[in-house]
Amino acid sequence: MNQHDSTFGVQLFIYDLSRGMARQLSPIMLGKQLDGIWHTSIVVYGEEFFYGGAGISSCPPGGTMLGPPDTVVELGNTEVTEEIFMDYLSSLGETTYSGDKYRLFEHNCNTFTNEVAQFLTGNKIPSYITDLPSEVLSTPFGQVLRPILDSIHIAPPGGNVISSQNNHS
Repeated sequence: MNQHDSTFGVQLFIYDLSRGMARQLSPIMLGKQLDGIWHTSIVVYGEEFFYGGAGISSCPPGGTMLGPPDTVVELGNTEVTEEIFMDYLSSLGETTYSGDKYRLFEHNCNTFTNEVAQFLTGNKIPSYITDLPSEVLSTPFGQVLRPILDSIHIAPPGGNVISSQNNHS
């Protein structure tokens, strides 16, 4: 089959970084129920792509220390070729999504996957994921914790950082 006539499935891998603790502790700590602390990644072309404090990284699906995802969402299909996608990621990694631009509440893995999902499929990731930071910060405890949480950079170990030096071009 000609690569230009191909479509590729795009998935969203969703991980609960709290491993269920957010569901148990959020009513006590925040005064509202949170179902999880979400880390997301995009799976396409047989690789998992994610963003964290190290920048944009990739690994085999489920290949980070987080293991298999808690949930998989089918986002649709893309006609974007792997070569174009890798060029796109390389560009993002040098600008918008370099490691030093990571911010836990404003510019994180979920911001990245939402942007990449729209680039590939035209679809956004679920709003319960993208709305989580504002939900936490809307609580008094969230405001108290913000300075501490702002200093946290999440970078799941097990991935390879994507840059123009190791791009497939």
